[in-house]
Amino acid sequence: MDINDIRSLVTLTGFVLFLALVRWVWDARRRGAYDDAAQLPFQGDGEGETE
Repeated sequence: MDINDIRSLVTLTGFVLFLALVRWVWDARRRGAYDDAAQLPFQGDGEGETE
């Protein structure tokens, strides 16, 4: 096994991990968590707010 085989293996492994990450991010079961996270900037923490 020479260096080019190792480079090819690392590239293929990285690509497979990238595809797995994309699949995990676009999973419909996580939509609720993403919707909640998207609203965080609009929710106040109580500091500096006037009523």
